[in-house]
Amino acid sequence: MKCIFKNKKVSAILSVVPKQEYHFDDECQNYSLAPEKAKRLKKMMGIDRHRIAPPEVCSSDLCLYGLQQLLKSGALRKEEIGALVFVSQTPDHFLPPTSNIIQGKLGLSQDVICLDLNQGCAGFLIGLMQAFLLLEIVSQPKVVLLNGDTASKLLDKRNHISYPLAGDAGSVTIIERSEGAKPIFMNVKMDGSRYKALIVPGGAFRIPSSPESLKVLETDEGIMRSQEHIHMDGAAIFNFTLEEVPPQLEEILAFSGDSIDSIDFFLMHQPNEFILKQLAIKMKIPPEKVASNIVGIYGNCSSVSIPLDITHNYHERLQKETCRVCLSGFGIGLAWSSMVMDLGPLAVCKVMDYEVS
Repeated sequence: MKCIFKNKKVSAILSVVPKQEYHFDDECQNYSLAPEKAKRLKKMMGIDRHRIAPPEVCSSDLCLYGLQQLLKSGALRKEEIGALVFVSQTPDHFLPPTSNIIQGKLGLSQDVICLDLNQGCAGFLIGLMQAFLLLEIVSQPKVVLLNGDTASKLLDKRNHISYPLAGDAGSVTIIERSEGAKPIFMNVKMDGSRYKALIVPGGAFRIPSSPESLKVLETDEGIMRSQEHIHMDGAAIFNFTLEEVPPQLEEILAFSGDSIDSIDFFLMHQPNEFILKQLAIKMKIPPEKVASNIVGIYGNCSSVSIPLDITHNYHERLQKETCRVCLSGFGIGLAWSSMVMDLGPLAVCKVMDYEVS
């Protein structure tokens, strides 16, 4: 589906990561890997270190912390907020919605709309889409988009394929009305027929949580996991990414009237460095326009990977000037989305550490 949003802009982005940083070399003792294989895996996937939240810290804690910092600094006022959109696949509870919990903790007006979206790798763009739509109906000038995931809680620490790449993080994005802002172009696609390629099979109501669903077993590939851990068909996800993402990027550039040359940089979801480099090669995008370092610094942070890319790599530039950017999120669902927009100058654009008080 292609769509255009008018008179909207992103005015601030704040990313929040746990202070705890863990290095691949130190965690190798958890994996049944020969030293040479571990070195190859580290180099190919761009693995170095990642941020992992303590057991008691949830996605909402990271997002709430960031939102509180924006309110304390004066970058945002409570009365400006018309809606909270919380995008996560690791909510506090099955119910109630986590966005309502955050609204209550902040003491926001009862008129503030609270929405939870169960989205992953494409969730930043889908969250932006929802925020743009909400700005059409709320009387307040701003909508707050909260992206957060603590996916490490859905993996066994002995899973040598997925755990080294996992990252926990949250982000707060402020979206507001802006008369005369350049149109924002979006293309989003979904294919639920391939949902099994990336799934947590157990723990909900199709396969209720039980001692059996919690039992950790070793697969034929040597991966340790239970039915309540993430199951990923790596080959299927790799093929999906290289088959579906390049044509969509070509479509969105044609739709917006842009070219690779007119885009300052491509802000991509970062599952691992190898996939990003293959995408850039296939699209003939200059390497300097596609940062691939986020996964090696913070881990694959699901829907927060694009906000982290923005705030880590481009904070200096985006606080001073406007850049033409192309965003792309792809993965679980399966869902893939792209967006072309002008971004910046941003009132806030930074990464901050979360520390347990």
